[in-house]
Amino acid sequence: MVAVLTGLCLIAVAVACAERGRPSSTPSAQPSASSERPAPGDHRLTLRHNGLDRTYLLHAPPGYDPNRPSALVIALHFYPGAGALMRELGGLDARADQDNVLVAYPDGQSGGFNALVCCGTLDDVGFLNALTDHLVRTWRADPNRVFLTGISNGGDMSFRAAVEGDGRFAAIGVVSGGYSGTLTRAEDYLPKKPVSVITFIGGQDRYASIFQTGIRTWQQRLKCRPAPQKSGAPGVTLTVARCADGSDVNVHTIADMGHSWPGAASGQLAAPAAGLSATDLMWDFFKTHPRRA
Repeated sequence: MVAVLTGLCLIAVAVACAERGRPSSTPSAQPSASSERPAPGDHRLTLRHNGLDRTYLLHAPPGYDPNRPSALVIALHFYPGAGALMRELGGLDARADQDNVLVAYPDGQSGGFNALVCCGTLDDVGFLNALTDHLVRTWRADPNRVFLTGISNGGDMSFRAAVEGDGRFAAIGVVSGGYSGTLTRAEDYLPKKPVSVITFIGGQDRYASIFQTGIRTWQQRLKCRPAPQKSGAPGVTLTVARCADGSDVNVHTIADMGHSWPGAASGQLAAPAAGLSATDLMWDFFKTHPRRA
């Protein structure tokens, strides 16, 4: 199945990857352009990486103060998509405004990120590393509170960056994405430093079995000890595990949901009636999982 996914994403992108989150239209409304002067507001910015100008949106909350370190959430969109679509879907800005957190929405090249099963060939791990370092240096993001989240291709990319990010990311929040593909076949393809994971899997997602297998493999390799299975909202199952390196893995399985973002009120791949809010749960998870030494 992994080989099939890889071939579909890299050879027949228009067929397979579209089913993992095709936007209904090209994003239109964009924040106004801003010079890179750290200040509250919405900023469309560019970072030069490997000879390319990589674009991203940055939301700085009203209480942002460049003289005080702020937590940072980097949110990765589905394929084909853009940062503006992820911004609409996740509803992260409202939580950022409450807790004084920076949120960055990178644009994948040609609509996608070079994740574990698709899409593209660029060094997107290097780009996310460079973006993190830039925001820590210029926008005073707290290096101990940098988190990744994403859906579908962006969720896969979160797992890849967690492994290859050299300890930059304290935790990841993965929605309808997974730890699978050729790279993950290597037993040592794991984070060298603790990275906690919260993930959301729809029981009706055509990729559900791949995502479930991937998170079990992750836990087995990191020697995670699962706690007794918990029941959440009706139709939702939660499993929690503590791993040998001190990281945590929380898995929410939503029986009746497909390939979606649970609790999202609007946007492509929204599932407003899923019975829980991925945004709220992962936000609370991030707050209790800063980077471990």
